[in-house]
Amino acid sequence: MITLDNIRKPVSREMKEFDSRFKSEVSSNIPLLTLVTRFVLRRKGKQMRPLFVFLSSRLTGEITEASYTAASLVELMHTATLVHDDVVDESNERRGVFSVNAIWRSKVAVLFGDYLLAQGLLLAVERKNYDLLEIVSHASREMSEGELLQIQKSRSLNIDMETYYEVIRKKTASLIASCTACGAKAAGATPEVVNRVYDMGINIGMAFQIKDDLFDYQQHGSIGKPTGNDIKDKKFTLPLIYALNQADSARRKAIIRKIKNGNRSQHVVNEVVQFVNDLGGIDYAISKMQEYKAAAMEILYTFPESPSRSSLRDLVEFTVSRNK
Repeated sequence: MITLDNIRKPVSREMKEFDSRFKSEVSSNIPLLTLVTRFVLRRKGKQMRPLFVFLSSRLTGEITEASYTAASLVELMHTATLVHDDVVDESNERRGVFSVNAIWRSKVAVLFGDYLLAQGLLLAVERKNYDLLEIVSHASREMSEGELLQIQKSRSLNIDMETYYEVIRKKTASLIASCTACGAKAAGATPEVVNRVYDMGINIGMAFQIKDDLFDYQQHGSIGKPTGNDIKDKKFTLPLIYALNQADSARRKAIIRKIKNGNRSQHVVNEVVQFVNDLGGIDYAISKMQEYKAAAMEILYTFPESPSRSSLRDLVEFTVSRNK
C-alpha cells in the first residue's frame, strides 16, 4: 500500500527542516495574524506541493537552499489560495473544520491570504531567487484566470470539454507544474529539463483535479465536504459534461434546468449523480484521469532510476488512488 510516509523517505529530513523553517517564515508581531497562522498551521494538509518540489530537485540534481525557498513559495501561495477560495465560495468548512472566514469573517480571511502572498514575494526577493518567483507568479496568474473563467461559464451554465480542460489546467495543474519546475530550477537543471518536469507537473495536476471532481459523485462524503458540492455550486465538471454530451437534447435541457433551479437541493444532486452514472460520465472521467497519469509517468521515466524517481512514481499513483 502506498503511503505518504513511504513516499517522503528520500526527502524526509528536508521535509522536517522545511516544516520548521515555514513556521518561522509565516510568523508575525501582530497578535491577530499569529492567532490565525497558528490555527491554519495546526490544520495543515498533506504538504504534497513542497514534497513535489523536493523530490523534483532530487530527481534532477541536488536539494539546495533555493529548493527550500521554492517549497515555501508554493506552500504560501497554495495556503493563500485556499483561504481566498473559502471566501469566494462562502464556505464555512475546510477539511471538516471551520474555515478562516467562518471564525474571523471574510475581511480577516482576505487580508490573511494577502499576507501569505506578500511573505512569499519577500522571501524570493530577499534571497534573489527571481527565476523561482517568475515561475510561481506565472502560476498565480493562471490560477486567477482559471477561477474567473470557471465563474464566467458557471453563470451561463455553458461549459464544453475544451473549456473544462483549460480551467483545470489553469486552476490546479499550473500550481503543481510550478512545484516540479521550481524544484528542478532550484537544483540547477537546464531549461530543457525544467520544461520537461513542468509538463510532467501539468499532467499530474490534470489527473489530480479529475480525481477531485470524481469525489463529488461518491455516495458518502469522505473528504470533508458534502457529496454534490460542485453540483450545488453549479460547477460543470468532467463527469457531468461528458454525460450531458451523451444525452438527447430534451434530457440535457432538463438536467441543466434542474441544476440551475435546484436551490442546492439534495434531491436534485441525487438525480444528477444518477444521470451521470447512467450515461457513463464516471467511467469516462476515470479513463481520462488514467491517460494524464500515464503521460506524467512517461515523462518521469525519461529520468534515471533513483529513490526520488520511485517516490515521484508513487506520489503520482497516490494522487489518483487517494480517497480524500
